Amino acid sequence: MENQLNVPMKTGSKTKELVTSGLLISMVFIATKFINIRLPISINGGLIHLGNTMLFLAAIVFGKRKGAIAGAFGMGLFDIVSGWVAWAPFTFMIRGIMGYIIGSIAYANGRKGERFLWNLAGIVVSGVVMIVGYYITEGVLYGNWIAPMTSIPGNAIQILIGTAIGLPAAAAVKRTKLF
Repeated sequence: MENQLNVPMKTGSKTKELVTSGLLISMVFIATKFINIRLPISINGGLIHLGNTMLFLAAIVFGKRKGAIAGAFGMGLFDIVSGWVAWAPFTFMIRGIMGYIIGSIAYANGRKGERFLWNLAGIVVSGVVMIVGYYITEGVLYGNWIAPMTSIPGNAIQILIGTAIGLPAAAAVKRTKLF
């Protein structure tokens, strides 16, 4: 492959990997920061956003590594710039693990993210990790193990909405054969 200046470019170049990761991080961040609804769904507030949609899409289309990077950095950055700095390290770990799990399950045994039920299974497993991870995080940050239970419905709603939009979107992108 050559660009317009006739300079040879490898399709797996580090620059391409860096640009792709940066775009995926941006998609997750923007969908979390700007496509959201604040709801009084828990004692500590609540935020329903479409960042999960982009995280799911990144992991299913590009695999575990990029899914983990997009989720960890995209939503971790959201926490930092939105005043949730204490949450950022936890979000970084939880969302990175989610992306890794989804990508691992979607790509296991040569599936390459093309099997709907396996993609869904990855999201379900990662959703459990998210709910448990944020329950523990809230317990640690607020020193209360009862109040975090009120966040579970909101987290479940985020997963459901992300799944309802992310799975069809990932399937559509995969059908383009660009990736």
